[in-house]
Amino acid sequence: MSSSPREYVIAKWIDPAFTELYSAARFVLRFFIEVFQPPFEFKEIIRQCYEIGYKSLPLITLTGFVTGIVFTNQSRPSLAEFGAASWLPSLIAIAIIRALAPLVTALITAGKVGSNIGAELGSMKVTEQIDAMEVSAINPFKFLVVSRVVATTLTLPVLMTYSAFVGLMGAYLNVHLNELTSFTSFFQSAFSQITFLDIYASLFKAVVYGFTIGIVGCYKGFNATQGTQGVGRAANTAVVISMFLIFIEEILIVQVTTWIRTS
Repeated sequence: MSSSPREYVIAKWIDPAFTELYSAARFVLRFFIEVFQPPFEFKEIIRQCYEIGYKSLPLITLTGFVTGIVFTNQSRPSLAEFGAASWLPSLIAIAIIRALAPLVTALITAGKVGSNIGAELGSMKVTEQIDAMEVSAINPFKFLVVSRVVATTLTLPVLMTYSAFVGLMGAYLNVHLNELTSFTSFFQSAFSQITFLDIYASLFKAVVYGFTIGIVGCYKGFNATQGTQGVGRAANTAVVISMFLIFIEEILIVQVTTWIRTS
């Protein structure tokens, strides 16, 4: 019995999707296998940490500082209406440490680092540099993929912690200029409602987001095709998919954290 045109269109759309999921699952599984096998590319990991972390500091600094100032300005009128302006430091610290610092840092890193990884590996793929590495007895997956994913996973928690500090400093300057709150009073009030669960959850978010950014960027770049056009597509797709997965992971982690906090 022949299939209808609608069934043909659905199958034509579903088959590549499942093929892509299978390929991505194999890619992730290969990473977890090779990350624990020697040789370990420590020099390349350190170099990638420098490229990802140090060169992202100016953008992270500006974004974190502006986020702290803007969120403080937006929150002050609402709290003042209820006579709760003194709760402003606590509200800012909860928002920045629990949500804004991990999420904003991950999105900025996905846009900057994820696209760079996708474009770099994509250009190496289409120019057959990866094939040349295999011929010269170098494991390209270990050298190119594992090192970058490990670097993003290790670096993002550091960037997140720095972003949270810069955001709180921006919030402090705003509060100090408006309410003349001292540095000690601001941070005592800010951290009065912060628990170890909040800190651990934020660090766990950063680790998960860093792994996501690295693995997606490497996967798209490592499997790029169709010349220079494919390189651009790999970089763009790496950013879009990374951001989408980050929001999904944010929802799941927040649900689990809320369940732990209320149980």
